[in-house]
Amino acid sequence: MGKLDTRDKKPKVWNIAIASAIMLILMVVLLSNPETAKAHLVGMIFIAYLIFDIVCLIIAFFRQLEYNPYSYNVIYYAGFTLFLLSVLATHTNALIVIFNVPALSSGPELASLIVNSAKHYMMVSAPIILYFAIVLFISNISLIRHEGNRFVNYLGILLAILMVAGELIIFVFRDSENLLLNLFAALYLYFECMLLGVIIADLIAAFYEPEKDKDFLIILGCGLLKDGTPTPLLKSRIDRALGFYKAQIEKCGKALTFITSGGQGPDEVCSESESMARYLKEQGIPEDKIIKEDKSRDTLENMKNSKEIIDAIDPNAKVAFSTSNYHVFRSGLNARRVKLRAVGMGANTKWYFWPNAAVREFVGLLIQHVGKQALIIVIMILIYIYLTIWGKNVH
Repeated sequence: MGKLDTRDKKPKVWNIAIASAIMLILMVVLLSNPETAKAHLVGMIFIAYLIFDIVCLIIAFFRQLEYNPYSYNVIYYAGFTLFLLSVLATHTNALIVIFNVPALSSGPELASLIVNSAKHYMMVSAPIILYFAIVLFISNISLIRHEGNRFVNYLGILLAILMVAGELIIFVFRDSENLLLNLFAALYLYFECMLLGVIIADLIAAFYEPEKDKDFLIILGCGLLKDGTPTPLLKSRIDRALGFYKAQIEKCGKALTFITSGGQGPDEVCSESESMARYLKEQGIPEDKIIKEDKSRDTLENMKNSKEIIDAIDPNAKVAFSTSNYHVFRSGLNARRVKLRAVGMGANTKWYFWPNAAVREFVGLLIQHVGKQALIIVIMILIYIYLTIWGKNVH
C-alpha cells in the first residue's frame, strides 16, 4: 500500500458514466434487432465493457486512498469492483456455455442466462456467506456480553440472520424463473459486495502506518476507570501514540505535540483529556508537548475542537490521530467532516469489536447515501424488467 492522503485532487469516474451511457444505447440498439441480438456479439461487448469499468474503478480506488482514505467513495469503488468482478465471472461463464452450445444463442436463452446469473453466483458464494454470518453472530454475542445490551450491538446479529435468510430463499427457490427472485438475488449480491467494500476500507485504515513527519497527534478518549485512570482500551490508544512519537524521534528527530481529546462524563472523576495527560507525563513526555482538549463529548467534537486548537497554532500542520483499530475509519470520516486533514493509526483491540464496526459502517453507508442506493436499485430493477420482457418477446 502506498502513501495515503497525499493527493490534492479528487478522483473522478466520469469515464465510467460515459461508457455506461454508450453501453446502454448500444445494447438497446443491438437487442431490438433480431439480426444483431446474437449472444456471442452481445456477450463479448458486455464483457469488454465490464473489464473497462473494473480497471477504471481499481485506478479510482487507489487514487481515492491517496486523496482521502476516510470516504465512503473508498467503499463504493471497492464494492463496485467486487460486484462487477462477480458479474464478469458469471457472464464469462455464460458466454463459454453459449460458444459450446450454439442453440443457447437465441434471445430467450440469452436473457435467461443474464437474469439468472446473480442467483447462480449466490449459490456459489453461499459457503463464504454462511461462514461470515456465523462469525458475525458469535462476535456480536461476545460484544453484548462485554459491552452491554445497546441497540447498535445487535446490528451484527440482525445482519447475520438476514444474510442467511437471503441465501435460504435462493436455495429453496433456485429452480424458479421468477423475475422478483432474480432481482432479489442481484440486489443481495450488490449489498454483499458493498459490505465487503466496508471491510476492505476498515482494514486499510486500521493497519496503515502514517508517515513519521507529524506536528500533532490527537489521542481520542473512550472512558475511564472509577479511579480516573485510563481503561485498557484507552491505554492501548495512548501506548500506540507513544510508540509513534518515539519512532518519529528516532527516524527524523522531530518531537510532535500530543492533543489529549475527551471531556468529563457524569460518572468520571476527571476529564479523559486530563487522565491521558497524566499518563503521558508518567511515561516521560514533557508537559509542553501535551495540549488538553477537555470539552468534547464524542468523536466529531474530538476532531472539531482539536482542529480549532491546531489551526490557532499552525493551520498547515501535519496531523495524525490515535484510536482503536476498528474505529480508525469512522474517526477519519468525522475528521473530514470538520475539514481536518489527518491520518489515523489503530491500536490493537479485542477481536469481537471488528465485525460490529464493519456493520455500523455498512449501515452508515446506506443511510448517508440513500439517494445513491435508491438510484442504483432503480437502475437494476429497470434492467431486469427490460431483459425479462425482451427475452419473452424475441423469437
